[in-house]
This record gives sequence, structure tokens and C-alpha cells, in this order.
Amino acid sequence: MTDPVYRTILLFDIEQYGSRDDVEQAFLRRVLYDVVDATLLDAAVDETARLRADRGDSVMELIDTAVPVPALIKTLLTETPALLHNKNRLLATSARMRLRIVLSSGYVAVDELDGWVGSDLNHAVRLLNSDPLRDALKQRESDCVLCVSEGIYQGVVRHGPLGVRPEEFHRVTVGTKEGPTVAWVHGGPGAPGSTESAAGAAPGPEAPVAQRHDISIGGDQYGQAGGTHYGDQRFDFTRPGGDERR
Repeated sequence: MTDPVYRTILLFDIEQYGSRDDVEQAFLRRVLYDVVDATLLDAAVDETARLRADRGDSVMELIDTAVPVPALIKTLLTETPALLHNKNRLLATSARMRLRIVLSSGYVAVDELDGWVGSDLNHAVRLLNSDPLRDALKQRESDCVLCVSEGIYQGVVRHGPLGVRPEEFHRVTVGTKEGPTVAWVHGGPGAPGSTESAAGAAPGPEAPVAQRHDISIGGDQYGQAGGTHYGDQRFDFTRPGGDERR
């Protein structure tokens, strides 16, 4: 296994993908790719600065840390909903796509099977599949919902970079196998300015978790299915800095 390298982690997941038939799923995947590619293009993320893994109903992107996170968040809050709306408005209601989106960061390594491994990646996936984020999307009329990790919120969002309003995010507590973890969801219950958890409580720093949402994620590896290549580029995790391509 290669040495872990630090990357921005961006995840997209299609709501109720499993309830669609094969033709609908194939169509939704094409729409998902269009939205993800257009989002990263709008955020000025070069193709050589991103690495993709396809998980069927979701897409995982590892983005070089040279890409400014504030610009990426702003794009996810403005351009991504607009892109998705433009796609959906031409479709029948039953064919429309809604997305859960997670932005996180951390260390990721590649194993001998060309799969992605790392506890930071596992954490991001658990946020993506958490009940608070699923509920947030169900409770709103918009086509997507964004969740950022505690690290992204404290390091970027709370400082209010241009185009990003921290008061529009609310705090949620997610129970995992490793214990409770904090994340921040854009919009939703009590926003703007709410620190209300998804369970309806407003815990302070020392307050108990109001409700535990246990999430089971099968395995800690994200393998070769769909590939970890982007075009003919692949991150070389074996070279110093992990920024070379081969």
C-alpha cells in the first residue's frame, strides 16, 4: 500500500437510486457525471488535479489541495443546484435526480488492488449515508443538500469567505461505530444560524447527543470498480508529495 496523501474529498450520491429500473439508473448516472464534471469545471478544478472513483449510485472525487476550498464550496452552493435544476426541469417528476453531497478532507492511500483506503475517507462516506443528511434532503424542496465535515466548517466555512454564509449551516451530530461525530448541513432545520441537531436538540459543547444514528458501511476499502483513473491520468501515490502523475 502506498503512503497516504492529503486530499479534499468530495462525494455525490443519488437519492432513491435503488428504486429505479436499469434504464433509469443508467440515465441517472449520465446526468450525475454531467453535473459533477460541470461543477468541478465551474470551480476551476483541472482534470489533472482530480481523481475519480465510481460507486454506481455515487461518485467520489479526490481533489488536489492546490484547489481553493472556498471556491469549491461556493460552487457547490450556487452552480451545482442550478445545474441540477436545469437538468431536472426537462424531466418527468419520476425521473428527476436529487443528490446528497459531502465535502470533507483527509489522508487517503491506495492499496495493491488500486482501491482507496483511509479512516478519513470512511468518515466522509458515513456522513454521506447518515440519517441526518438523508432526512435533510427529504425535508426540503431543493434538488440537493450539502454537508461539510467539522474540519471544513471550522477551517473555512465559519470564517465566511466570499459567497459562503456560515449562518446558513446548522450543526448535526451523527452516531457512528467509532462514536458521535459532528458535521454541518447547509439549510434545513432552524437555519439560518441554527445549531440544532437532526434529532431536534441543540447541544452545546458539553451536551449529550440527543439521538444516535448507527450507520453500517461494508468494509473500509473502495476498490477498483469504476476505476481510480481520470482519463489517462492517475495519481502516483508512490512519489514524494503524491502530486506526480503517471
